[in-house]
Amino acid sequence: MTIFVTGGTGYIGVRLVKILLGRGHRVLTLVRAGSEQKAPSGAEVVTGNPFDRQTFSRYIPAGSTFVQLLGVPHPSPRKKDQFYQIDLTSVQQSAAAAQQADVAHFIYVSVSQSPTRIMRDYQSVRAQGEQAVQATRIPHTLLRPWYVVGPGHWWPVVLTPLYWVLGRIPATRDKARDLGLLTIAQMLHALLFAIENPPQEQRVLTVPDMRRLKKSSTL
Repeated sequence: MTIFVTGGTGYIGVRLVKILLGRGHRVLTLVRAGSEQKAPSGAEVVTGNPFDRQTFSRYIPAGSTFVQLLGVPHPSPRKKDQFYQIDLTSVQQSAAAAQQADVAHFIYVSVSQSPTRIMRDYQSVRAQGEQAVQATRIPHTLLRPWYVVGPGHWWPVVLTPLYWVLGRIPATRDKARDLGLLTIAQMLHALLFAIENPPQEQRVLTVPDMRRLKKSSTL
């Protein structure tokens, strides 16, 4: 398969690109000028501005899979303006570019839409990103994690006992499930599944879905 990736030099992106290359896929990764050396070895580098589709849309192969990973690292309520400037603008430009290039499948890493107070701006931006993807009418997969734990991102593990308690209270069970933690391995398995098993129209993968995929995976 041919996969075009934004955010391919980030925390999840680098790992995903290496896995895809190891499985024999062709991977093109969009990077800004001056960051070409950050792309994993073996990936085809496309130098462009993720906030201006005119700089990269012509490099997206027709019939390819587009994976949108670019976003603000370590999201927090104080980064509200960055969510709009970076996350929303980039996915809007990517969706338009993908439509222009006639891609076969668009994959967007969104966020859980279970209502919260502290991160509602982040959730709102990602919901608007989903709408931009849906408007293209390209077959797409929306992944809705909450927090991905792994090397350098372990601190939420201390909340595990709280999740256990909330998951056993009927009033909070669904929210605890939808806002649960995912490991980097679970996230990567979900992305790989989405890439190698495109839907005919739309697919949404929630936290419980992605956990089940990892448990049943033979990848």
